[in-house]
Amino acid sequence: MPKPIRKAVFPVAGLGTRFLPATKAMPKEMLTVVDRPLIQVVVDEAREAGIEHFIFVTGRNKAVIEDHFDKQYELESTLRKRGKSAELDLLELDLPGAGETSFTRQQEPLGLGHAVWCARQLVGNEPFAVVLPDMVMKASPGCLAQMVQVYETRNGGNIIAVEETRWEHVHRYGVVGAKDWQDNHFTINQMVEKPKREDAPSNLIISGRYILQPEIFEILDRKEAGAGGEIQITDAMKRLMDVQPFHGLKYEGTTYDCGDKVGFLAANVAHALEREDIAPAFRDELDKILQAHGGKISWT
Repeated sequence: MPKPIRKAVFPVAGLGTRFLPATKAMPKEMLTVVDRPLIQVVVDEAREAGIEHFIFVTGRNKAVIEDHFDKQYELESTLRKRGKSAELDLLELDLPGAGETSFTRQQEPLGLGHAVWCARQLVGNEPFAVVLPDMVMKASPGCLAQMVQVYETRNGGNIIAVEETRWEHVHRYGVVGAKDWQDNHFTINQMVEKPKREDAPSNLIISGRYILQPEIFEILDRKEAGAGGEIQITDAMKRLMDVQPFHGLKYEGTTYDCGDKVGFLAANVAHALEREDIAPAFRDELDKILQAHGGKISWT
């Protein structure tokens, strides 16, 4: 049996410039999908997958993320006095246990690979997950839980979640080559960062969820700059692929890129429509909006 996946790294040091001015004083990871911050949504996914230790790689002005995963005594006292037991139960359910969270700083914006490297002392010598909070995966079971199942089926190694994109869009993403399919997972035999359409080995793109072996840190420790002058996780994975197996999972679900305004809005709509407490009223409001635009959204 391979070593279990107990730890997950959440890179949350980004500035969130695409959401200014909303993110001028608030981390983008605290933007909400309905009423749950993005960071809480992905922590929920990790917890469902059996993650026991949540490691956040933060930057300046991110202290509110640490506060979010801490007890709020004044708030809890007020809720208790007002008899808000349901709200108290929700806060307790979301709160990680003592010692289950760790925070470290990425002091310079040197790329995703560098952010992962910053967590090396907290991860130690064991396999771990990397979860990008921008990417909200709507799936049941969750994307990371599906990956853990493939990790166990494949007896370890490295796992990357992928999804199909249109061929004309492959130049925007990291793309993998696939062989030896078993159901919805396969062996990765190639990785290309933002290839031209004619050079892409497939239209399967990396989706923001990884299970990696600790040897990745030895490669990242070289601090070799790649695209954009940054330390890229894809470059390190390509080197690790020379000595360790990599498997891809075409996961079952839908990805919402919440680093993009349209993706963020779509995630809110999708999640709201599945909430029994608000879905009927929300559908009525959507109908009103559509009717106000002549039964469809105008693109002019």
